[in-house]
Amino acid sequence: MTLMEINAGDTAWVLVSAALVFLMTPGLAFFYGGMVRVKSVLNMMMMSAITIAVVTILWVVVGYSLTFGGDTGHVIGDFSVAGLKGLIAPEAVTGTIPTLAFVAFQLMFAIITPALISGAIADRATFRGWIAFVAGWTCLVYFPVAHSVWFLDDGAGGWIGDKLKAIDFAGGTAVHVNAGAAALALAFVLGRRVGWRKDPMRPHSLPLVVLGAGLLWFGWFGFNAGSALSAGTTAAVVFVNTQVATAAAVVGWLIVERIRHGKATTLGMASGAVAGLVAITPACGALTPVGSLILGVVAGGICAFAVSLKYKLGFDDSLDVVGVHLVGGLVGSLAIGFLGTAAAPSAVDGLFYGGGASQLGKQALANLVVAVYSFVVAFILGKVIDKTIGFRLSEDDEVAGVDQAEHAETAYDFLAAGSGLRGHSAIARPAAAAEVETDTEKEGAKV
Repeated sequence: MTLMEINAGDTAWVLVSAALVFLMTPGLAFFYGGMVRVKSVLNMMMMSAITIAVVTILWVVVGYSLTFGGDTGHVIGDFSVAGLKGLIAPEAVTGTIPTLAFVAFQLMFAIITPALISGAIADRATFRGWIAFVAGWTCLVYFPVAHSVWFLDDGAGGWIGDKLKAIDFAGGTAVHVNAGAAALALAFVLGRRVGWRKDPMRPHSLPLVVLGAGLLWFGWFGFNAGSALSAGTTAAVVFVNTQVATAAAVVGWLIVERIRHGKATTLGMASGAVAGLVAITPACGALTPVGSLILGVVAGGICAFAVSLKYKLGFDDSLDVVGVHLVGGLVGSLAIGFLGTAAAPSAVDGLFYGGGASQLGKQALANLVVAVYSFVVAFILGKVIDKTIGFRLSEDDEVAGVDQAEHAETAYDFLAAGSGLRGHSAIARPAAAAEVETDTEKEGAKV
């Protein structure tokens, strides 16, 4: 292709979408940060933020090349464009956009995927262990899975997207099922938090949770509609489907919450929105708006039930990564096999549109293989890190607070806040501060 074939509108859309997807990682930091106890806020946000630095470096050095730089055995790329060699040239074009625009867009997916995992191990992971896990898992799992799903080359590309023909428009398999399975593995590796199921562990700041959910919802339009890689009909269809499914999932989650607990909660609203975003991600190019509405309601309801599985199965998934991302991703991916229609951009009929069970089988196989692979590698990698440099925080440090133990900081300076209160002496202030912190921690973090 030549420089003249670059489309300015498509390029602008992809670059803006890349920025929107980048915003999702800070949004995730707020979402997760609000859900933990007050003594873990900074660490939770740092776990999301550090992925930006680590994955960006890996992506430039080898990541993009291993994901999109040719094909090796239909499971991973090669080193042909390691260091982004040759990609700054004007003639480096992917479709109708500069290849570097595509590099930037896909980088943001690589960043947020491991960040999603962090919610499962809130309150109890060493920061050095987390950094080592992000680097190892991204190289061993994310790069080959993303290649398998998204590297298309007329049958000579990745085995999931190009040979099996399973559909994953924007990351249900490559991102959410992938991260959710790894989150489950790490929940087993690190074990339960001190006081799990005994102490209250509710969110310390629901406003932060709502802010994070709003940023995620906003950024997700870039995540899904940007995956069209052009500013046209496909992007418009995906944009509308994303909005419809997310809104419907909020309703689905709140209905279940109301039936089970008698109340519709703010946390439930935010969690339902994220569940809907997760579910529509693989299916956003395969469904009609009405199909997206149905998927949203179903996904919201199923995920609302799924978050309680940890109590029955005995694993401590701190912030419900498994119940929302693994289950939500599976529901959305399998929905293509039922609700997919050839009238949508992905052009595949599901069971309800006369397409038979073939596509459903392809979706199930792809997600099963990815889930098992991610779980196994994450489990082994987590164990190795724990036995070498240490992954699980000591019990004393966990009880005292991971923010102080790992970063020597606290999110809120209660002592300074107390110094401004009238009638409090210098001697009384530390006690007042301790009382404020204790009352806040009684709220706990969401289990």
